[in-house]
Amino acid sequence: MPSRRSLLINSTALAATMVSRISWAHGQTRTHELNWSEGPPNILDPHVIFDGPMVFYMLNTYDTLYRYEGNPPKIVPWLASSYTASPDGLTWTFKLRQGAKFQDGSEIVAEDVVYSFQRLVALNRGPAAVFKPILDSVSVGEDRYTVQFKLKVPYAPFLSTVPIVAIVNPRVIAPNVKNDDWGAAWLSANSAGSGPYRLDPATYRPMEAIDFHRFKEHFAGWGHNANPVELVRNRYILETTTRVSALMRGDIDAIDHYLPVDQLDRIGRTAGLRVTNDETMRVFVITMHNGRAPFDNVHYRRALSYAFNYKGFIDGILKKGAVRNPGPIPQNLWGSPADLKGYEFNLEKAKAELEKARAAGAPVDREIEIHTQNQQAQTTQAAQVFQSDLRKIGIKLKVVPNLWPPLAAATTKPETSPDMWLHWVSAYFVDPENWIGQMYDSAFHGTWKGSAWYKNAEVDGLLREARRELDAERRKGLYEKASRIVVDEAADIWIYNTIQMRGLSKRIQGFAFSPIGGGSEFRLLSLT
Repeated sequence: MPSRRSLLINSTALAATMVSRISWAHGQTRTHELNWSEGPPNILDPHVIFDGPMVFYMLNTYDTLYRYEGNPPKIVPWLASSYTASPDGLTWTFKLRQGAKFQDGSEIVAEDVVYSFQRLVALNRGPAAVFKPILDSVSVGEDRYTVQFKLKVPYAPFLSTVPIVAIVNPRVIAPNVKNDDWGAAWLSANSAGSGPYRLDPATYRPMEAIDFHRFKEHFAGWGHNANPVELVRNRYILETTTRVSALMRGDIDAIDHYLPVDQLDRIGRTAGLRVTNDETMRVFVITMHNGRAPFDNVHYRRALSYAFNYKGFIDGILKKGAVRNPGPIPQNLWGSPADLKGYEFNLEKAKAELEKARAAGAPVDREIEIHTQNQQAQTTQAAQVFQSDLRKIGIKLKVVPNLWPPLAAATTKPETSPDMWLHWVSAYFVDPENWIGQMYDSAFHGTWKGSAWYKNAEVDGLLREARRELDAERRKGLYEKASRIVVDEAADIWIYNTIQMRGLSKRIQGFAFSPIGGGSEFRLLSLT
């Protein structure tokens, strides 16, 4: 197996090659060609994986029954034109738009929606964790444009979660099914969607490169955009400084939004570029393995929570480019207690909690690890700040560089999950369930969101009741109560709610931020 060092060297070499290729294109007249730089998914099957890169991919190549738009995000009809729900919350009926087509030209009908949800549940990966426990059946309704969902139990966030399920084309998948795999092997590097852009499968390299061509027959039409982008070349450059330099030279038109402040400053000082500034619903968190000693001791977790310098990191390192978020739910979403204070940086309190953990027999003297993401410089910065302050209270912290795909894979089992790791929990759907529900209900153990391996019977009960409760005010109270318990028990270390700052060429017009996807919606963009 190659070392991390060799992987990084190879990635840097690859980045140089990709930039040179993009530079060749830059010399051409390309008012209809966009060069983007954002990490594509590790695999392309939207029913197998669901994370930030997949949201970026899905927004452009697939459609869903409903969709989120704007900031604050609002859920709007998409492939479906309307829905009705029974008073008991058990039956949901969706009416489809007539005439919407997949990219092979076939019409999207109710049978395709039924197939998509059945495939999702059968594969039992990615978004299936949301639907498998609650979906009793999905069937064609009174006509070929009506879909009916029957739930086993009321599930209040149902409409909010519908946008995470891509509607796929069974007619292009069927010839590629092998060994009853629902075409998963084939779809991992191909597309079966109806979205506004087509995948060019020959260009796809996991986490590195992917090209898209405009699908002119997209059901939403192009009347909103007089000069749409015809071709998008997406090339992700792993090393942050190299990525920013490519933007500054004009080799790429847009860059990802996980950049350290010094790099944002470089972009802001460059003529022809701008930096966007939008409050998100993306919580930056240090996940702690609550099932492994010494993290299974609440006093040890509290000690670590008091030992992170929140204000120093946000004000100093990020130059106030984020908003302190003391709990798991974004503060700009209902369900987050308005008076939740969380933990402040206080090494004396950290020492006191550490001594309580020691007195209880916790192995507080063992070296612990925190995993960062190589491509996200902020995770390294946060780990280094944490390491320095933990050293002051006698805790040895080893910083381990890593990448998103192996990290996400490792978190599916308690024995392979890291002691701690740094990541963001983004807005995949807009409901507290997306954050606290899927992070701290023990039913989600084995998913990357549930990798704290936290277990509290009372919290499980509150979160499950909140899913079933159809009264909005009661749901709000349940989530607030669960939040207070999780924070009191220091299940994780919640640092901030992100202010997204993305570097863009001023040539890009029509950029519209939404917490879902971060503005990476190509159908809205044009170039001058």
